[in-house]
Amino acid sequence: MKIHRNFLVLITFLVFSMPLPVSADSLKLYAAGSLKAALGDVVTSFENTYKTQVTTQFGPSGSLRKAIEGGENPDVFASANMDHPEKLASSGWGGPVVLFARNQLCALAQADVEETAGNLLDALTDKNVRVGTSTPKADPSGDYAWELFKKADAIKPGSFATLSQKALQLTGGPNSAKAPEGRNQYGWVMSEDKADIFLTYCTNAVPARKEVPYLNIVKIPDELSVGADYGLLVRDGAPLEAWRLAMYILSPAGQKILQQYGFEASAIPHSE
Repeated sequence: MKIHRNFLVLITFLVFSMPLPVSADSLKLYAAGSLKAALGDVVTSFENTYKTQVTTQFGPSGSLRKAIEGGENPDVFASANMDHPEKLASSGWGGPVVLFARNQLCALAQADVEETAGNLLDALTDKNVRVGTSTPKADPSGDYAWELFKKADAIKPGSFATLSQKALQLTGGPNSAKAPEGRNQYGWVMSEDKADIFLTYCTNAVPARKEVPYLNIVKIPDELSVGADYGLLVRDGAPLEAWRLAMYILSPAGQKILQQYGFEASAIPHSE
């Protein structure tokens, strides 16, 4: 579901211009795990600006959607794809769904793996190379990896069958091993030598390499590149402060923080 630009501008004006009482209860935000650092900072900025407390829960978008369908009621849901919030919107949980950021897949590789953007497909399909992904259906990052496999098949027939069968679904699932407290999930997976190449968001790959410096980040070539659209949804019946939080995420202040973490954000004035 798309929202007309003029309507979005009107809602933004109304929400930010109306005086709102501070709610006795905090707002609740459910968001994709890949947004944890970036939205954590956005929430802190929002709390400091509007004196409204926000509690957060981060995890695989598909798992969060299922929790919502099971009766949990966050005020705002920020997903790593558009499908999960649109499914909730179609059931009447909330709406409309708004695109608020974009991400890209990168390849996170062990130091001893000889691969570059130019030979990435050969490396991925090599029978001796272990390819790690997140879990499709539960985590959109896994779904995007499967989209990459389909693109690979158009270039090198048979690649989809090879990659979908060999891919190790190491993160994002209900039974996936969790990194120790304080560790980056993807840096930990690679430091434990669970995969030779891991396909994940570029915004996950950067902090993983900061934690494990010997890892390499390989840009996905254009012919295999997969972009991730992130969707935002406010629950029907949520307090008006929830709309203010959503609009803050969409505002230049919120978008600038997202951009600092590597997301593509479009609501930043060109003058900045």
